[in-house]
Amino acid sequence: MSVVAPNTAELTKALVQYRTDLLRYAKLQLRNDAWAEDVVSEVLIVALEKPEAFEGRSQIKTWLIGILKFKILDKFRENAREVALPESEDGSDSDMLESLLFKADGHFAAPVNDWGDPSAQLNRQEFFVILEACMEKLPAQLGRLFLMREWLELSSDEICKELRLTSTNFYVQLHRARLRLRECLDINWYGNKSL
Repeated sequence: MSVVAPNTAELTKALVQYRTDLLRYAKLQLRNDAWAEDVVSEVLIVALEKPEAFEGRSQIKTWLIGILKFKILDKFRENAREVALPESEDGSDSDMLESLLFKADGHFAAPVNDWGDPSAQLNRQEFFVILEACMEKLPAQLGRLFLMREWLELSSDEICKELRLTSTNFYVQLHRARLRLRECLDINWYGNKSL
């Protein structure tokens, strides 16, 4: 079943209908109301200026969220600190510790430390302060990759294309980002100094 491209009136109605959802998603990702308003406005402008870009292969909301994801990435790039990064690692020198901690599919090899009731602790504002501090401690490339994967929910292929990584290197770097975040949270939030 294919979706027929909307006429201008239908598109305008859909944009009004989905604006709130797009804004909520943008605020969640950017954590800045002004930036969220900016990217949603840009999405609406693109949709109105180029309605022919909607080819009817998906729902209008899916198409708009796809545009929004790229606008959010553009906003991240626009506001990113300029940092000189070392040459990208090819993944061949993966740490032995990582191979002991993770299975081939990326899951932890052994159960992680008991962190108590996660839902109760996630409600605490301090957790997010520590999480943000841990995210800032990540090297720029790892932090960007982690955000793209876990918060923007981009596919591995999209991230590899955007960051010019091989699939193997992507997974190695994602493991490293997760390991560093876990270690940082274990030490700074849960008080486990024995890692």
